Amino acid sequence: VSSSQTTLSLDLASESRQIKGFTSTRWTITDLSPGDGGPWVLRLQLFLTERAAYRFNLESGTPRLFVRAGESGTTPCPSAVTASQDVAAAWLDGEQQVLEVAMPLAIQAWIEAYLARHGEAPDEGRKKKRKGAGRAREQTA
Repeated sequence: VSSSQTTLSLDLASESRQIKGFTSTRWTITDLSPGDGGPWVLRLQLFLTERAAYRFNLESGTPRLFVRAGESGTTPCPSAVTASQDVAAAWLDGEQQVLEVAMPLAIQAWIEAYLARHGEAPDEGRKKKRKGAGRAREQTA
């Protein structure tokens, strides 16, 4: 296993709730731990292109992991996990259900080490401003 991926085990539980006369089932991740000992085993892979999203997640008050769990409205079948809210949002846009769970401290430390090793993502906003400033200077010179 390379330093940009790790294996996680998780378990799910359902909870039925009555909402305005309808029964709604809500699924939650009840156990998340390193290794492959759980009923569901997923590989968390880190990507250089998602570094800004990892940093954003780590700096939020409650860092989360996001688990893609099959089509919305079906019994969850976890198939992928990410620490990027951008990736999770894309899954939701694709009609996938996404379960969230608090990110364990060990995973937070592992992502911090990844970011330290590979550097923070370049700030796209700053890069654009620099390009604009350069063009403006060329025109006035």
